[in-house]
Amino acid sequence: MPHEVDESFLALPLRALADAALARARALGATHADFRLERVRSAAWRLRDARPAGSSDTTDLGYAVRVVHGGAWGFASGVDLTMDAAARVASRAVEMAKLSASVIEAAGSGELVELAAEPVYADRTWVSSYETDPFSVPDAEKTGLLAEWSSRLLAAPAVSHADASLLTVHENKFYADTAGTTTTQQRIRLHPELTAVAVDPESGEFESMRTIAPPVGRGWEYLTGAGGWDWDAELAEIPELLAEKMRAPGVEPGRYDLVVHPSNLWLTIHESIGHATELDRALGYEAAYAGTSFATFDQLGTLRYGSELMNVTGDRTAEHGLATVGYDDEGVAAQSWNLVKDGTLVGYQLDRRIAKLTGFERSNGCAYADSPAHVPVQRMANVSLRPAPDGPSTEELISGVERGIYVVGDRSWSIDMQRYNFQFTGQRFFRIENGRLAGQLRDVAYQATTTDFWGSMKAVGGPETHLLCGAFNCGKAQPGQVAAVSHGCPSALFENVNILNTTQEAGR
Repeated sequence: MPHEVDESFLALPLRALADAALARARALGATHADFRLERVRSAAWRLRDARPAGSSDTTDLGYAVRVVHGGAWGFASGVDLTMDAAARVASRAVEMAKLSASVIEAAGSGELVELAAEPVYADRTWVSSYETDPFSVPDAEKTGLLAEWSSRLLAAPAVSHADASLLTVHENKFYADTAGTTTTQQRIRLHPELTAVAVDPESGEFESMRTIAPPVGRGWEYLTGAGGWDWDAELAEIPELLAEKMRAPGVEPGRYDLVVHPSNLWLTIHESIGHATELDRALGYEAAYAGTSFATFDQLGTLRYGSELMNVTGDRTAEHGLATVGYDDEGVAAQSWNLVKDGTLVGYQLDRRIAKLTGFERSNGCAYADSPAHVPVQRMANVSLRPAPDGPSTEELISGVERGIYVVGDRSWSIDMQRYNFQFTGQRFFRIENGRLAGQLRDVAYQATTTDFWGSMKAVGGPETHLLCGAFNCGKAQPGQVAAVSHGCPSALFENVNILNTTQEAGR
């Protein structure tokens, strides 16, 4: 049953504050102004060996005014929910724009800020897809479930310690601008995670294994079996997998065929495609925080990103996606579009300014701020690799490999500032011999350049292998902001990929 926006949020003076701020911005000569009021509640629970180890519950409430005045941006924020205060915040935003314009004029360089056109959306409401708001569930029930799951892991002889955590977010947002758009939104997301640790008391050697259940744009039902994840099955298999991992041999470095499960491949997509196709990064505007992009704008339509099997979309509409919204923080309606088509770069992620600057007719809705105190920046959509409509199962992919490795779960990663040279590890690695799994391996990392890796993709799994994974903590901008984002993908086969032994690489 669809939910409605919380009455406690609607009871705030949303429109009155917006009217006061936008009227002041207009009176001071702003050619564009937008107002954004947010209430973001975030809570976390942590358990160590089935006992509480910490918790937090915070609410961020405030509003922001952003203007274009004299061809420059201005931004200011506040927390005083009165009309006079909102008008003063708008005045400060205009003053900031004037200051920016004077600096640009003195420098004798810089483009005037113009925004791509967008239809007006008056009085629109959007609520994400979920059944039970996790904040309506008693804290004791949340910690009780985490403790019970932890106890299951600890009951296994192979498990020495168990860590459990749950992150939940309830986000409300009201947006209005001088063009006439007004939107009200509410979305829920949560991330449960359990880690089992094994320790050899004689040698002191240890290993860990984490659940691969992804964070989701769902409610409490995700933890109770109604949200599409079999927690009982995963918790039951972790101790045995961990015990096997402790006994597993280190990988022999060299070149192998890889079958990569979505629980690992999503992160490679995030780092090598998601960030690389942010157009502000490709243009050099985002250069200080983790660099630029090899996928420069002059290569649009010509860059061979990967094999012809590679079809990647940017999507702000995917059900249960962490980056799914109804409208972005510039009043742009959520969309889905192609980034890579048949292996060729055909699109980018855009906000309204970058779209106008580069000749696109419209933004595709990628502006987002993680707080009412922060300015919206171009952020990642749900960037996803499409499955092959009649593609093979994961088992069929494995059966076609003579000598290879099956990769499950994400762990650490490293990628250069242009999103080109990388290496990734994982939670679980299984040797493939003559089309069959032949036990686990340790100390595995796969290494490649972005185009070589995606060019080596020789088979893409079918829809039944598809999984929507992701993270809560994608970082960008200075001052730094974090955003939640999902990446859907199937299992896929990559041929002749370079494999490192991480222990040997570390000189141990």
